[in-house]
Amino acid sequence: MRFILIDNVLSYDAGSTLTAVKSVSLAEEYLGDHFPTFPVLPGVLLLEGLIESAAWLVRVSEDFAHSMVLLEQAKNVKYKSFAAPGMQIRYTVTAKDIEENVSSFKGVGVCGDEAIVEANFALRHFNLSARDAAMAKVDASIVESMKQRWSLLYR
Repeated sequence: MRFILIDNVLSYDAGSTLTAVKSVSLAEEYLGDHFPTFPVLPGVLLLEGLIESAAWLVRVSEDFAHSMVLLEQAKNVKYKSFAAPGMQIRYTVTAKDIEENVSSFKGVGVCGDEAIVEANFALRHFNLSARDAAMAKVDASIVESMKQRWSLLYR
């Protein structure tokens, strides 16, 4: 399964910050198992919301130069509360540094006025064709797909 944990990008400043939102819906299938009598967004998916937000900041800051933007490292992840169905999470990520192949961020997820997740993390970005020239078409396809998704997320 693939989860998309960003519903909308509210604002961004290329190379600096991005703010996005995620509305938690009872229809999300993983909530049936986490937890049946007390459904909440799993902590790892709270962190993934921060990572996806930062990945979009990398993509737009580098004009979609890389097909792959992946988590390299997460540090000091703090889960402070739960996100239940009906809640909306506002993710804000601030770039400490965005370089050619690696970037680092501080991020926070907030419901209302309450921080529910905070983390420092790093992303690695690259093209598959850097390792295998035959993958250039795959890179191009992924980048095009990401550009289309961006046009839906940020209007």
